[in-house]
Amino acid sequence: MTEKTETTNGRHPSNDGVVMLADLASRLLESARDHHSQRAAETINSGPSMRATVIALAAGAELAEHESPPAATLQVIVGRTELRSARQTWLVHEGEIVAIPAERHALSAITDAVVLLTVALH
Repeated sequence: MTEKTETTNGRHPSNDGVVMLADLASRLLESARDHHSQRAAETINSGPSMRATVIALAAGAELAEHESPPAATLQVIVGRTELRSARQTWLVHEGEIVAIPAERHALSAITDAVVLLTVALH
């Protein structure tokens, strides 16, 4: 059985380093809806070899085409997204994870969406 505890900005107060993704997702999505870019993000872990960032996108928002990191995954926490490269399109729904292609790509929010982007830095 899981005990529910209060969080501070999506962080678990009694266990440093534990992130309550549902709380963080809600807070970031609210910020994204209010921001002119329709996006909000927070890096939750960063080290010499990897980085994990939670990104919220209001419905219709997009991360324009950009270069790919050496290796990365995209996990949808909330909503539905479309990941596009020149060769393929992936519809990625809540609870699904996909490897990001090693080529230029873009991400669009089909609905309000929150994703966890995990990137290898080397």
